[in-house]
Amino acid sequence: MNLLNKFRDPKLCQNLLSQIKEELEDEFRFMEVCGTHTVAIFQSGIRSLLPQGMVHLSGPGCPVCVTHDREIAAYLALCEKDLLVATFGDLIKVPGPGGRSLKTAQAEGARIKVVYSALDALNIALENPGQRVVFLGVGFETTAPTVAAVIKMAGKQGIKNFSVLSFHKLVPPALAALAADRQISVDGLLLPGHVSAIIGIKPYLFLAEEYGLPAVIAGFEPLDILQAILVMIRQKHESRARVENNYRRVVADQGNLRAMEVMDDVFERCDALWRGLGTIPGSGLAISSKYEEFDASKVYGQELPLVEEIPGCKCGDVLKGLIQPDKCPLFDTRCTPARPVGPCMVSTEGSCAAYHRYVL
Repeated sequence: MNLLNKFRDPKLCQNLLSQIKEELEDEFRFMEVCGTHTVAIFQSGIRSLLPQGMVHLSGPGCPVCVTHDREIAAYLALCEKDLLVATFGDLIKVPGPGGRSLKTAQAEGARIKVVYSALDALNIALENPGQRVVFLGVGFETTAPTVAAVIKMAGKQGIKNFSVLSFHKLVPPALAALAADRQISVDGLLLPGHVSAIIGIKPYLFLAEEYGLPAVIAGFEPLDILQAILVMIRQKHESRARVENNYRRVVADQGNLRAMEVMDDVFERCDALWRGLGTIPGSGLAISSKYEEFDASKVYGQELPLVEEIPGCKCGDVLKGLIQPDKCPLFDTRCTPARPVGPCMVSTEGSCAAYHRYVL
């Protein structure tokens, strides 16, 4: 028997929904900040079953979606050099300046290969010593430790034709920016299970202590999500705010100490650009000087080009929870999964893609 089926039990889900309806007194706005939660909430039908007054917002939890236009432009600039560029599949279709994407560059002759991990990119470099290979580093604390481990591996093996252009981002600083933004009104935060498996609970404590926001780390099954929503509602009713770990079958309160150790050895914090949120201090991961021979920004002198924003695209407002996807003027007209204008329609974890697939 699949143990996860217990977390999808229809009767238990109905019981939790009934409790949510009974205990919901005023409007309650909660935001998830994980692309997997975005898809799970839409796919499971939870969003359509929530009672009136319960508002679900999708935040900046999709790593491809928050990748800034200037970062996409930097990736495209790399493709013009004599390199093989290795990238995750979602990133290849994200539009950049003038609507160009890595897929466009590939069609124009750039050497771009879709890989499933940084290790795949390292193996390509190992098997092709005469070919310079650059891996495009995106993602949050979930993927950063694996990329760090691969960089350490490249150093130990003396692989000189491999490097990483790192635009990795950290979730807690983005949450701090959201909490401090008076435009954004949320009553609770559904915290990401994958990221939390790495960093644990401590980096989120400021949400309750400084901003009075209930916040719950949750898994991705219907019962996980509904239970987390109920916990947030009860915290609000009791006029208290806590950060709670409701995903203990995966997330330890202290996180994954080994993963954080590897990440801290290879990367150092830096300011980072986020789509919709702008520059957030200390929210990025740059490759430290100890491993600078694997830092593509230094090896190839790659900077962030200045570019204009995509005209009409409201992906930034969607990522901040200011509007729902269908309020973007391009949604399902000029911007569709087949011909995306903005990244929120590209990634399978994007809010616009999920809304298009499960709501329309």
